[in-house]
Amino acid sequence: MLIGIGAMLAVGTSMFAGALPSGAASEPSGTINLIAYSTPAPAYAALIKDFNKTPQGKNVTVLQSYGPSGSQAKAVLAGQPADVVNFSSATDIETLQTKNLVSPNWNSAIGTKGMVTDSVVVFVVPKGNPRHITTWADLIKPGTRVFTPNPFSSGSARWNLMAAYGAQLKLGDTAAQAQAYVQQLLANTVVQGTSAAVEFQDFYADESSNKNDVFLDYEDDAIQIKRGNSGSGLTYVIPKQTILIENPIAVTTNSSNPTAANAFVKYLLSTAGQQEWAKLGYRPVLAAVASQTRKDFPHPAQLFTIESLGGWDQVNTQFFSTTKGSFGIITQIEANLNQTT
Repeated sequence: MLIGIGAMLAVGTSMFAGALPSGAASEPSGTINLIAYSTPAPAYAALIKDFNKTPQGKNVTVLQSYGPSGSQAKAVLAGQPADVVNFSSATDIETLQTKNLVSPNWNSAIGTKGMVTDSVVVFVVPKGNPRHITTWADLIKPGTRVFTPNPFSSGSARWNLMAAYGAQLKLGDTAAQAQAYVQQLLANTVVQGTSAAVEFQDFYADESSNKNDVFLDYEDDAIQIKRGNSGSGLTYVIPKQTILIENPIAVTTNSSNPTAANAFVKYLLSTAGQQEWAKLGYRPVLAAVASQTRKDFPHPAQLFTIESLGGWDQVNTQFFSTTKGSFGIITQIEANLNQTT
């Protein structure tokens, strides 16, 4: 899906140079391609509109493409034009880095370890929470139907499953017990769509019959769902044990318009940009803005990070490897459940 939002159509830099007053030619202009995971699509509608109101963004058109994070990374690898990439996890950025499509210092160049937003994994449930779901143990009770995307296309799903696994460790379980829990959780999963956006549609397909259902999701998505018309019959629960979701952003090395691309990322990481992210339900990565908005984002009692589980490199090998002869733990579970891996 490509959507053009901006003050003017793309025109070559040389054409602007002769047409604009002295000093104006240095302002970013033209078109950039944003390739992102599916969840922030509604947020970007507001963010790009605000960017276009700034001196640096008034002459920039942002074309947008959204989809499952892993699929979006593969599309860029296959040649889809990309100036800015915003994925669910660092793994997908690092996939581009191995092909020199993203700078090796992408996670240090912008001062926030390469991240543009934070979030946490939450439970989305029917309004009133009829099954009284508050803990991870509630998700594996008989009759509970769990909705989470497929982890082999969706970054959201990987965050969900590692939140489930890590939560059991926080509760005092052994690694073997935590793995057994994830197996029970996936056995209770009735649909695994390609992305969080697709999965929500499955979850919400029949509001009258979802009283036993729970949807694992990003907190920011849950906030947007609750605010929107589609979420009028829904609420969400932040479990005491959950994972800090960190969403990365980067400008590609082969960007056709690096000046405008960098200006856009700079805006997204500015105080104004981060305040707008916060209004839209995303936890800011700038400390000053995070401090201002702390009351809007409860701090889970036992919040943990992907680094506490070994980091994405180790996690992807241990849990999600699809290499024959060395399948990951979740790969094997999903295969046994006849899910696509």
